[in-house]
Formats: sequence, C-alpha cells, structure tokens
Amino acid sequence: MGIFDEVEKIGGSLIGEQHAGALSAVTEYINSPQVGGISGLQKMFEEKGLGGIVGSWIGGGQNQPISADQLNSVLHSDALNQVASKFGLDTSQLQSMMTQLLPHVVDSMTPNGQAAAAGQ
Repeated sequence: MGIFDEVEKIGGSLIGEQHAGALSAVTEYINSPQVGGISGLQKMFEEKGLGGIVGSWIGGGQNQPISADQLNSVLHSDALNQVASKFGLDTSQLQSMMTQLLPHVVDSMTPNGQAAAAGQ
C-alpha cells in the first residue's frame, strides 16, 4: 500500500481537491534545507523530547499520534511558511494537515525503519 492509499484512508475531506498539494507540501517541508530530511526531522523531535513519537513513525510498529501543540513545538516556522506559500496553503492549514499526514508520510519514507539522508 502506497502513501496515496494511506492518505485516502485518512479521508478525502482532509485533503480534498483544493488541497491536493498537501502531500507534496509535507514531503517538501521534510526535505527542505532547514529540516534536512527524515534525519533532520528526527533530530528536531528528539531535541523537543518527542523522539518516541517520530521513532514510532520510522520504526515498524504502530504510528503514535501527534497533537497540534506538540507538532507546533517542533516545526521550523520559516520552512513551514515557505512551503505553505508555495503550495497556496495557509500556514495553519498546513500545520493542521501535518498532524494527520506527517506520521504516514514519515512511515512511508522509511520502509525499512531507517532514516534516510536529506533528499532521499
């Protein structure tokens, strides 16, 4: 099952036709120079004491959920603003979508439980 199938399971209403670029926006955010790919994202979570959450997404077990407050404490705001603007999304919209999408995107980007280098 691919990432797009996972997104369908989350619900078409979350993404909708008007937000078709949300998945690309999340992926671009992860791979932005400010974040540095899965490894950089993992480091950001660990620095905020949330390494167990992102670790669950990378590992083979069940993905732990993340709250909006937890996610906001981790996100790099400059990168988030740039990506949201590029995809025509409000920053708060993208943050909201990320609480649902980020666990699935990270899980899909780490099929062997390994954090890839930036851009991979």
